[in-house]
Amino acid sequence: MCSLNTFENCNIEGGSADTSEWRAAERQIDKGRREILHVERNYGTVTGPPGHQSLHTLQSSMQPGSGRVGMMTVLRSVVRTERLLGLWKGVSPSFARTIPGVGIYFSTYYSLKQHFFQDGSPGAMEAVLLGGGARTVAGVFMLPVTVIKTRFECGRYSYGSVTGALRSVCRTEGPAALFSGLMATLLRDVPFSGIYVMFYSQTKASLPKEISTSASAPLANFSCGVLSGIVASLITQPADVVKTHVQVNPQLRTAEAIRYIYMEHGLQGFFRAAVPRALRRTMIAAMAWTVYEQMMARFGLKS
Repeated sequence: MCSLNTFENCNIEGGSADTSEWRAAERQIDKGRREILHVERNYGTVTGPPGHQSLHTLQSSMQPGSGRVGMMTVLRSVVRTERLLGLWKGVSPSFARTIPGVGIYFSTYYSLKQHFFQDGSPGAMEAVLLGGGARTVAGVFMLPVTVIKTRFECGRYSYGSVTGALRSVCRTEGPAALFSGLMATLLRDVPFSGIYVMFYSQTKASLPKEISTSASAPLANFSCGVLSGIVASLITQPADVVKTHVQVNPQLRTAEAIRYIYMEHGLQGFFRAAVPRALRRTMIAAMAWTVYEQMMARFGLKS
């Protein structure tokens, strides 16, 4: 049986189909499109703390398939149909991914920096490699939880808990399903982290020394993080859209998802939900790096 993404290209058996067969095929296509629309209006892609989960839900609702609507329109729609708590769908897997994920990322980043750049500061390209390397390790380790979180929010799966979802996927689809969308995830997260660390380290290094050692240093670090996050989010937005399609629809390969988005929505389809995603990822990254810098300074370590 043809999957949804290839159904329109399948031929009806028997050579020449009569009118009733063609109408049945068209109804099946419409049904598949409605299912994809439902999924795309409800799934999530990236995990953040609960304070950012509402932006995450808005981002998911605005990605391809939801039509040309604005963020406020989507906000009202979600609140009206799922109440206010609908904006925080997927909070439990968010915790399961964010807390260990941040720990893995920063510990890997610090270890790599101490090993390769103990005697000096990394340049622009070295910062890209540091950020990308740390994100690769964290992304691979936390991908199973990311897949479960995405499915929690899409409305297609009825999982009771994160651990129950992990067991269900392993039993019914095999462990490999927990790593669906790995390539698309790395194509999104690794460049984001590399670009972010590059801009963050360069803008922070350009600050006057008196600011870096003053009481306003956390605010300065946060401002550098916001600027870096906006740039990195916009550059990696297309990969984020592709990654979510692959994780919600495991039968899709990365190339097929790219082709589907382009054929259905054009180039603008790769930039759906760019505003809420940029806001969410920017705030998450800026806060995480500000806390990291303050903790390293408190313990007397070089960040």
